[in-house]
Amino acid sequence: MELPAPTHPPFWRSPASAALVVAVLVGGFLLTTEHRAHVLGALPFLLLLLCPLMHYFMHGKHRHGGSTTAHALPPEDRHA
Repeated sequence: MELPAPTHPPFWRSPASAALVVAVLVGGFLLTTEHRAHVLGALPFLLLLLCPLMHYFMHGKHRHGGSTTAHALPPEDRHA
């Protein structure tokens, strides 16, 4: 007669995961309270950094290639 293999609870239901969640929450709280001035001081620069990133990622779908040849235009815009 074979004995069933011992089953282990998933990681998120184990005591180790509870300790990990508590450690992350405590660490996040301490980082937030102690370094708030540094983060708020860098916020204007982060906003300036966000502008070129948004331009790069959001204008990719607008066909800004500078070419107006017939193969670059959609079929409904071709006049030839």
